[in-house]
Amino acid sequence: MATETGGGIQLEPHQIIVRPVVTEKGMHQSQRYNAYTFQVHPQADKADVKRAVEALWEVRVIDVRTQTRKGKPRRHRMSVGYRSDWKKAIVQLHEEDRIAFF
Repeated sequence: MATETGGGIQLEPHQIIVRPVVTEKGMHQSQRYNAYTFQVHPQADKADVKRAVEALWEVRVIDVRTQTRKGKPRRHRMSVGYRSDWKKAIVQLHEEDRIAFF
């Protein structure tokens, strides 16, 4: 359960990592650079993402890079809307560690 401490909200590891982003570019990065891409909670920072990945998969994280992705415009009949903004994290692991999604 998420508990509030001090200045912000404390999230559990399974709340921080929303899902892995499985794309062709992501698979190339995972094989060549041992870097994995995840969709993460918008309020999670780099330290939260590192703690969550290390707790969920028992690996050593070397580096975390984050991006806030803007939602794309989408149409439904005559109205135009936008998808929600989302946060992406690229996590680079120690060269001896791997995460197997499949």
